[in-house]
Amino acid sequence: MTAKDIVTLRGEAELARRAGALFEGARREFLCAAGEPETWSAAAPRARRPLPPGLVLRKLYGPGVFQDLGGRELLDRLAGAGAEIRISPAPPAHEAIVIDRRLAVLAAPRSATGEPRTYSVVQEPDVVAGVRALFETAWETSTDLATYRRTPFPQLGEAERTVLRSLATGHTDETASRLLGVSLRTYRRRVAALMEALGARSRFQAGLRAREILGRRTDC
Repeated sequence: MTAKDIVTLRGEAELARRAGALFEGARREFLCAAGEPETWSAAAPRARRPLPPGLVLRKLYGPGVFQDLGGRELLDRLAGAGAEIRISPAPPAHEAIVIDRRLAVLAAPRSATGEPRTYSVVQEPDVVAGVRALFETAWETSTDLATYRRTPFPQLGEAERTVLRSLATGHTDETASRLLGVSLRTYRRRVAALMEALGARSRFQAGLRAREILGRRTDC
């Protein structure tokens, strides 16, 4: 890979100035994985108008998007403009954008010291194809927005609500069963039943789903 194949940008202002036009110029496919709504807010298309004919816009978010201020409004606006939206069981491991299968933009982790975030613009075909393949894998194992928003069960009993809160807090089984005053075996049986209702494949996924449900339900 040569220097011309990758360019590193520092901060959202430089991202918007130097890559914004590339984002707006997408014609065939715009794929975006974001752990939070603000990651690409400085430069990515806001989708306030209908998408250009033939453009596929796919946005992949983690469950935390529902907890961010304005996150729900963002999802509604994107869906209204024709974007395909899915929610991953966990925040995307890599926040990235792939444009027309020819260019990828990778966001570095946020600095703990407050330094400007860096973004790498990559045009090397093999790297772009690899990033796109990772996105597709995450996309296929995620849930479309409409399905995700539906409550997985119509009514929660007191026992289910209690376990749901426990999953959301991340307590160990031993701690949760002790706090709830039930045996470890009983607690684990309730967790297994709730995970099945949630469609969760792991405790981590169930905990994320529980936090999202508790955040939008007032009867929990």
